Amino acid sequence: MLKTLQNAFKIKEVRNKILFTLFMLVVVRVGCQLPVPGVSTTYIANLIGQQSGDAFNFFDAMTGGSFMTMSIFALNITPYITSSIIMQLLTIAIPKLEEMQKEGEEGRKTIAKITRYVTVALALIESLAMAIGFGGSGLLPVYNAWTVIVAVAAMTAGSAMLMWMGERITERGVGNGISIILLINIVSGLPDDFATLFERFIKGKNVANAVLAIAIIVVIGIAMVAFVVFLQGGERRIPVQYAKKMQGRKMVGGQSSNIPLKVNTAGVIPVIFASSLMSFPVVIAQFFDVNYASVGGKILLAMSSSNWCRPDAPIYSIGLLVYCVLIIAFAYFYTSITFNPIEVANNMKKQGGFVPGIRPGKPTSDYLTRILNYIVFIGAAGLLIVAVIPIVFSGVFSITRLSFMGTSLIIIVGVILETLKQIESQMVVRYYKGFLDD
Repeated sequence: MLKTLQNAFKIKEVRNKILFTLFMLVVVRVGCQLPVPGVSTTYIANLIGQQSGDAFNFFDAMTGGSFMTMSIFALNITPYITSSIIMQLLTIAIPKLEEMQKEGEEGRKTIAKITRYVTVALALIESLAMAIGFGGSGLLPVYNAWTVIVAVAAMTAGSAMLMWMGERITERGVGNGISIILLINIVSGLPDDFATLFERFIKGKNVANAVLAIAIIVVIGIAMVAFVVFLQGGERRIPVQYAKKMQGRKMVGGQSSNIPLKVNTAGVIPVIFASSLMSFPVVIAQFFDVNYASVGGKILLAMSSSNWCRPDAPIYSIGLLVYCVLIIAFAYFYTSITFNPIEVANNMKKQGGFVPGIRPGKPTSDYLTRILNYIVFIGAAGLLIVAVIPIVFSGVFSITRLSFMGTSLIIIVGVILETLKQIESQMVVRYYKGFLDD
């Protein structure tokens, strides 16, 4: 990785792209420290500290801590991520959007424009809900129409600005801008994570125990990273053979290709969906005076991940089982809407392609469905391992969830690998361009 970056800095155009990306990320982090005018910067932190669950922790990790301190980037890029997922689902459900997607570059530009409008609308709704819902409870010390308008305008504008910056990074920098911003937000929490580990396992221990604790933490961290790299890079390649056919006076076709089916086809989406579904009732409960000794209160406690795997209250770990089932279900659901075996089989048949040993048409789609179901299960099992280990670790040792573990680790590894691939591809393009110019 370091060698790739060193070689990249030797090429002026690639170096300028990297420096532009770094400059934009500095602006992002500066913006995460600027508070929204008129808000209490400690209100959300105190609210999260008082509540029984940690429904906001993952959201705060994705926003780089800006949500906890209520900066102008408090909503960060989460409205854009949500709108992208919504548009992806609507593209499957609405034929008009599906036609746009198939129109090529113009259709994709139209969908991107709609996504931007949906992002601003979501940011406006979320900021309005926060300003009104929490404003009178202490978020806005001076609670009136003007302070609400200022807070909503600041948070909405901050989210829109981050979306714009992400698109500029994609155009003039390296990698996917939105993913890069998400990466830097998560990485910004690493110092606090290391401080938490130091306080819990190293501080006050004798030398032998401290060294042992450091060794165990390092081994677990390396093993998790290696596993995520393997999970992200794993794929099953379905061989495809194209029949030869006469075109004019020439015989064309006969090439061999493959259909790469990623093991983790859905990425982190199933974990995000499952976490959101489990935490939504817990978040809503914060607005009401809930009796946690009642049956309903205990169900809410079971839905909060901060109560899972606690040795003193094992009954609440039932929520972890529900969480695991949801991850598997969403993995199959999201894969089914992003990869259509029937459509792939029909396209192969039109182009004269076939899987060796499998007849074209329905037998091919059945074969792809069977293989896909098997791969999705393996990918979902891998996601469960990555997502559950930090939960078990946090519950058993009674520590705050670590931002670089679990879902965040998948995002970190995935973005870094994809960005390095883009840097390498740009270096190859520049190399061949320089070779041809010579």
